[in-house]
Amino acid sequence: MKSLKKKRRVQIMALAAVSLALATALIGYAMKDGINYFRAPSQIAADPPPSTETFRIGGLVEDGSLTRGQGESVTFRVTDGGASIPVSYTGILPDLFEENQGMVGTGKLEDGVFVASEILAKHDETYMPREVVDALKEQGVYKEPNGS
Repeated sequence: MKSLKKKRRVQIMALAAVSLALATALIGYAMKDGINYFRAPSQIAADPPPSTETFRIGGLVEDGSLTRGQGESVTFRVTDGGASIPVSYTGILPDLFEENQGMVGTGKLEDGVFVASEILAKHDETYMPREVVDALKEQGVYKEPNGS
């Protein structure tokens, strides 16, 4: 009788382990497309990601680089002080989007140009996304808002 209980207990433990592994694999597969890694322009210039990877880029909109095309097409360059990456976006930009201000974009790198599907800008005159601040501090070009 003891061996039957022991056998059943081992079967239940094995089934639980297989179920846990399967659930973990399914969760990982489902989240694969929902995770967008942040990259600074210097990181992209040094090691460009494949054109199939969706990621986020952040930095400052380079002064004098903002060009509005026909309709809602916009091109500009984003920099972290170490490198500059051209960005192409079709859509309505946030109201606070302007040159020499922080931004974060989501999209893919195609032929050296970041094709953005979404652009986020600061939400007030002092805010900048944490990832952008960290990247700018690494490059040594971060300036505190309002000179403080």
